[in-house]
Amino acid sequence: MAAAETGGAQVKSAVRTVELLEYFAGRPGMHSLAAVQEAVGYPKSSLYMLLRTLVDLGWVETDATGTRYGIGVRALLVGTSYIDGDEVVAAARPTLDRLSDDTTETIHLARLDGTHVVCLATRQSRHHLRPFTRVGRRLPAHSTALGKALLATCTDDQVRAMLPATLPALTAHTITDRERLIEELRTVRERGFAVDREENTVGLRCFGVAVPYRTPARDAVSCSVPAARLTPAHEQTIKDALFDARDRLTLATRRL
Repeated sequence: MAAAETGGAQVKSAVRTVELLEYFAGRPGMHSLAAVQEAVGYPKSSLYMLLRTLVDLGWVETDATGTRYGIGVRALLVGTSYIDGDEVVAAARPTLDRLSDDTTETIHLARLDGTHVVCLATRQSRHHLRPFTRVGRRLPAHSTALGKALLATCTDDQVRAMLPATLPALTAHTITDRERLIEELRTVRERGFAVDREENTVGLRCFGVAVPYRTPARDAVSCSVPAARLTPAHEQTIKDALFDARDRLTLATRRL
């Protein structure tokens, strides 16, 4: 019985450790013990001991006063290792470079993570006016071309199981009704690409396609362009380049 209780305590501690790291990963900057405790709800004494252990191991850092906490450098090392070791990211590099050359706009490769997409690779636009998304950034799937392209590879019922009936609005253009989103996903399936019409960032339009080496797909590629620079001719160039990139990535990932 004592062994079982000890094992349970170890599992509980592991869960709390992961939850803490995810808390800091989602909230950049430094946070007081009180703020962390309010967010995670752990007893203050056990939370403090866990934080001190993570600080000693380099997973969490403190400020000069030792009273505020933030994500540590070891989390960066693990994240970098994930990117460096990912076969899809490696296989996609030549295609992302070509897509960047063909469009001259910002390019992203992202992966579905629950109800969000996580950026795995990016190529920056050559223009002075350009968006910036760092590798590792996590965005809601329902408000992005990347996410909608991936959700469209799921069935309507799967989407209903994944997403709540009411979706959070990031801009005034965000689709917040799940059934309306599902209607758009049907259109995405028919035409083969998804569009973000300033739904995630005001002033920014994005086009995305899923990479169908799995079903449902888990990875997608997109092109982001300021709405002020998007002409009908440029939009067609982007769509053609994305379809070409999708075909190239499908071939490059067919054995993965």
